[in-house]
Amino acid sequence: MSSELSTGLLPAVGKIDSRLPIGIFDSGFGGLTVSRAVTDLLPHEDIIYLGDTARAPYGPRTIAEVRKFALEGLDWLMDQGVKALVVACNSASSAALRDIRERYSVPVVDVIIPAARRAAKITRNGRVGVISTTATDKSGAYFDALAASNVRLYSKPCPRFVEFVEEGITSGDEVLEVTREYLQPLKEKNVDTLILGCTHYPLLSGAISYVMGEEVALVSSSDECARSAFAILTKLEGLRDAEPDRSAEHRFFTTGDPSKFAGLGSRLVGDFVSRVEKAEL
Repeated sequence: MSSELSTGLLPAVGKIDSRLPIGIFDSGFGGLTVSRAVTDLLPHEDIIYLGDTARAPYGPRTIAEVRKFALEGLDWLMDQGVKALVVACNSASSAALRDIRERYSVPVVDVIIPAARRAAKITRNGRVGVISTTATDKSGAYFDALAASNVRLYSKPCPRFVEFVEEGITSGDEVLEVTREYLQPLKEKNVDTLILGCTHYPLLSGAISYVMGEEVALVSSSDECARSAFAILTKLEGLRDAEPDRSAEHRFFTTGDPSKFAGLGSRLVGDFVSRVEKAEL
């Protein structure tokens, strides 16, 4: 039995229409790393991506605000007609995952549980670090996800990392200086595994790996979320088959400025981001 099934994460849904797109939600640009990972594993799937950039970042907001915004964004995606929801935002997952699973009758994939599960599996000394936004850190979501394991978890909020990514800055002296400052407490705890608990953070993995050292394994919540989406849709027989002469359609929406989203998105993840449309929540 799969881990998704054994932990009760699969909803009691009828047969999925495999032709429908996958809906992916994030507060901003970080979820594009999840979209890329999903596309790498599921190249035939259509995707509708919504980034709530008008109200980002979510990290400094209250849990109540994040929950409200996340549900509004996911309601919008459901209105577009999707077969599954990917909550590609650690802040939203930590604030509202239970509400989200109860609210929708489609499979819901989050970023927290898959990453926590992977970290617990690969740690050698049982010492795991997690870096995240302030909202995710305060929620204790990763501590909850690892409560039944023998892992000793150390959490460190890194709010400036999101600012760097959303300004298109992923390297340089300032990034390294801030990274050293943030990660020193985790180095002192001798963690051998580090969860990148925000989907923006894989874009800073070069600096993070350099500071932590090659002996520390990085667990990307983006990659683990994509693997979980693959597993769940496979179990529910919801994968779209390859069709001759058909390319998957990827649609990008933002609550903010479409031209700004397209420009920064292209800088961060290349030509994966095409035309961006405005969404009104």
